[in-house]
Amino acid sequence: MAYTYYISGWSLQGAQIAGIALSTTSMAVVYAVMVETGLNETELGKLILAACFITDLGTVLALGLIFANYDYWLVIFVVVTGVALWRLPSICRRVFGRWGGRVSEPEIKFIFLVLCLLGALAVTARSEAVLPAYLFGMVIAGLFVHDKVLIHRMRAIVFALLTPFFFLKAGTLVSLPALIAGFSLLVILFAVKMVTKIVGVWPMCRLFKIPGRETNYTTLMMATGLTFGSISALFGFNYGYIDQAQYSLLVTVVIASAVLPTVIAQIFFQPKEVGLKREVEFSYNCTAEHFLHMPEE
Repeated sequence: MAYTYYISGWSLQGAQIAGIALSTTSMAVVYAVMVETGLNETELGKLILAACFITDLGTVLALGLIFANYDYWLVIFVVVTGVALWRLPSICRRVFGRWGGRVSEPEIKFIFLVLCLLGALAVTARSEAVLPAYLFGMVIAGLFVHDKVLIHRMRAIVFALLTPFFFLKAGTLVSLPALIAGFSLLVILFAVKMVTKIVGVWPMCRLFKIPGRETNYTTLMMATGLTFGSISALFGFNYGYIDQAQYSLLVTVVIASAVLPTVIAQIFFQPKEVGLKREVEFSYNCTAEHFLHMPEE
């Protein structure tokens, strides 16, 4: 925010959008990496996922609080969301218990209905629709723990259908001439994001005595950005806080931060738990194959 405001000459609101967009951590990227590598079952993986959750929640709250219209619609949004979050766990429990498990998937339709209603109310209040979705996920997380099938179905819908459409929309608004003209600023913003993430995360990991390899891995994972950064940039563009050139730069920096730190982390700093887990799985599979192919005595 400071760099874009004081050095690049962006407006205050545009700089605020830049600061929020580049401070996010990609929950989508980190979650996918944790699940694919099996780190989500380790203490380190759970720590990284929790840290990503807190980071993104903070950025979403900042986006909602800074740019919301403080009028009666915001009051209605806060009251309705508060009451909904209070009552939804018990309502969802009854809906899942009565209609869950059917071919038509009524529980998933109910979840999307709630998300659409709360999201529409958030947009009307000039807030961000992802905020109530985030909070809704928090309050019903306990229900998903006991229904792994529902988690997998929701994940399939989101990653296979909803996320691609969002990035198609976000990508069509990027201006290639603006990227070429502002390439130097793009590189600088990427460097600023990486440096501030490293300064913020690496010393804290060492302070809590996380080993060096795991500290580097955690820092790189926390430096990623994708979904919430793109959402913040798109929010600023839709409401006129940033222009298309600024939006294009921010989205490109966000996408670059999703790729480069992840690749470096996976190649050079992958935690030892991943290798141990794969060795155990390989040993288990070899043992199983051995017993399956043993001749009967």
